[in-house]
Amino acid sequence: MPYEMIIYEKRGQVGNITLNRPQAGNALNADMAQELAYVCQEINQDEDISVVVLQAAGSSFCLGSDPTERELACEAPTAIASLDRAVIAAINGDAWGEGLELALSCDIRIAAEGTGFCLAHTSYGLIPSGGGTQRLPRLVGRGKALEMILTAQPIDAAEAYRIGLVNKVVALGALAQEVQEMARKLISKGPIALRYCKEAVNKGLDLTLEQGLRLEADLYFLLQTTEDRIEGIRAFPEKRPPQFKGR
Repeated sequence: MPYEMIIYEKRGQVGNITLNRPQAGNALNADMAQELAYVCQEINQDEDISVVVLQAAGSSFCLGSDPTERELACEAPTAIASLDRAVIAAINGDAWGEGLELALSCDIRIAAEGTGFCLAHTSYGLIPSGGGTQRLPRLVGRGKALEMILTAQPIDAAEAYRIGLVNKVVALGALAQEVQEMARKLISKGPIALRYCKEAVNKGLDLTLEQGLRLEADLYFLLQTTEDRIEGIRAFPEKRPPQFKGR
């Protein structure tokens, strides 16, 4: 389908999603949330895509949502979280409210220097409803997550890196190159292995250790039946990079 609120470009094994409401700080609305849901379904059905990059046009990553459409806009982080491919967030500017929840739905977050992060919902008598109360403490711990959510105070990129909210902070001019390099690293790995690793980690967080270990073992044995696993074994003694095909 044609997209108006986002731009989707497929470059080799990388699917690039760009939030494209720069005049509104890329604030989420119902239409953008719907388009994100559609493009995520499209990507999950495309076996050629191994890595997804979520980025934004303009000077902000995403400044929350349109107040009158917040309930529908909150579905956008769920759409991103539904992707079974590795997802990199290229955070080029402030990520506030639902924008931060969108970033939290990604797997790896790389932020530009000067970026601010905030869940300001309590200032408006609300609570985060796009996954912020659940995903943030899983990343930064209960205490720091409660501090951010209850006080609604923003933090800068350096603090976000210190507490583990983002994986890396770089100069704005180096952000695109850094994200591309991370994507290149990921697409050199086995695509099925990437998906299984993501599944094991994400589902394992909601399981007991024993249950998580069983899940890991099940996925490991499933991986042994793939052509990619055979290719990986062959490539090692031949001292060459494996040519994975996602089968």
